[in-house]
Amino acid sequence: MVQGKTKNLQAKASSSRHAAKSAKNTKKGQRAIAPKKTILVKQAAMHKNLTAKINKSIEQQMVSAASSGKLTIMKNTVSEGSSSKPAGKGKSK
Repeated sequence: MVQGKTKNLQAKASSSRHAAKSAKNTKKGQRAIAPKKTILVKQAAMHKNLTAKINKSIEQQMVSAASSGKLTIMKNTVSEGSSSKPAGKGKSK
């Protein structure tokens, strides 16, 4: 047997098309591609902070409501004479 490198035995380089295709698809659990532009990065960070603050305040309100007593779902009651639309008609939101 020959004890040197043989010609044309190099491994083929992976196609750039396959690499681009796999990079384009988001991974499982990922919903969005992170922004690259500086303005969009700042906007995304601000949105994340605001969402965290809103969620924290909602959780604090729920904790304070739960600590005071039993949680119940209350309907918004509008005085019967002042409502312009009859109840039960149309779509409810």
